Amino acid sequence: MLCRNLEFIEEGILKACEKAGRRREEITLLGASKYADAEKIKQAYYCGVRVFGESRAQDLLKKLELLKDLPIEWHFIGNLQTNKVKYVIDKVSLIHSVDRNSLAEEVQKRAEKVGKVQDVLIEVNVGEEKTKGGVHPEELEGLFEYCLSLKNLRVLGLMTIPPYEEDPERVRPYFVKLRKLKEKLEKEYNLKLIHLSMGMSSDFAVAIEEGATIIRIGSLLFAS
Repeated sequence: MLCRNLEFIEEGILKACEKAGRRREEITLLGASKYADAEKIKQAYYCGVRVFGESRAQDLLKKLELLKDLPIEWHFIGNLQTNKVKYVIDKVSLIHSVDRNSLAEEVQKRAEKVGKVQDVLIEVNVGEEKTKGGVHPEELEGLFEYCLSLKNLRVLGLMTIPPYEEDPERVRPYFVKLRKLKEKLEKEYNLKLIHLSMGMSSDFAVAIEEGATIIRIGSLLFAS
């Protein structure tokens, strides 16, 4: 069943790439495994998914231990509390959710301690929803500049979780907004940001059309 789910998702990715004139290799399919147990993650791995993202530090540690024999690339995609950074810093290749100076500072401190440069994305609250994490668009530049000053942090791009809409087309403006924010930073700071982490089970095709490089798929992949 899981392999069939993946085939269906892959078809959607290919269609969206074709429509946008992009190559399949430009897109990383991340299995958002918050609600999946270790067995389901293992199944997804054997079907072909190689990157998984967890939203809670304790879940990541537990699953990582159960799946330590598999060379999975782990990302952290949820709201990260500063006091949990020390548990994930040497376990994940990318943190998607840096959204405040204090968190960036803690990531810097912990990364320096373990001798690594931590790749991160800045989470932007494009819908400016009170219930969601993410820096507000008008405060993005300040946070970005602060992150650039931290030597053990490397900002690779931006991430967003837009407001939920039944119709994916209604989400498109939020993806466009994130892409434009990325392009503005690239122009102003004369650098290249390689990632836009946006798009989930209900709207990943639209996200790809608007420039997503990482799509975070949970329910569509792990549905039984």
